Amino acid sequence: MRPFSLLQNELEKYDFSDKLNVEELQLKKPTELENMNLWSTIVHTLDMAMETDDSALIFGEDVKFGGVFRCTMGLNEKYGTDRVFNTPLSEQGIAGFAIGAACTGATTIAEMQFADYIFPAFDQIVNEAAKFRYRSGDQFDCGKLTIRSPYGAVGHGALYHSQSPEAYFAHTPGLIVAIPRSPVQAKGLLLSCIRSNDPCLFFEPKILYRIAEEDVPLEDYEIPLGKAEIM
Repeated sequence: MRPFSLLQNELEKYDFSDKLNVEELQLKKPTELENMNLWSTIVHTLDMAMETDDSALIFGEDVKFGGVFRCTMGLNEKYGTDRVFNTPLSEQGIAGFAIGAACTGATTIAEMQFADYIFPAFDQIVNEAAKFRYRSGDQFDCGKLTIRSPYGAVGHGALYHSQSPEAYFAHTPGLIVAIPRSPVQAKGLLLSCIRSNDPCLFFEPKILYRIAEEDVPLEDYEIPLGKAEIM
């Protein structure tokens, strides 16, 4: 088994940039680009979502101060504590509040500080969020719900900061699971999740936060959910 540091060294040499698929992304200004890594792309995308949707809320543990991985940096200062705020250290409470807010029409973007911490919220996500539309006979839904979370190993996170729980949720009808592989993909997929009519889980590979880097379109664009990319 290779030391994890060797894998990280290999990833740091990898070129994550792809030729932009202007047609699929429906870009109107494909030359207006900015070089970003995965972390800065998440901040940029959340800012765009908040700016274009007055009902959008961002909340979670320490997000008011930018979060552990700085993915909400500056958003509280720009949009205020009514829209970007900290929660108690209760993943079940974060998920329950997010479901309730989404049911009332708010665009809710909840953060689980680490994907490893999502398990106390498993019942809320799988038995409430995923089944809300079915349970009500399509009268109600919490489709405006997105749960973001950094996931996966980085080589020094031990047992509670290294897990990849996405498969548990991918097998649950009613949920959409998205995982980006690059900054361009992260922006398009995250915006699609936030604007989806179904509850979404957006898992961010934290090993790529500072490593994955490419030129990202500055305009608003989405990448279709549930559609395979042919490599």
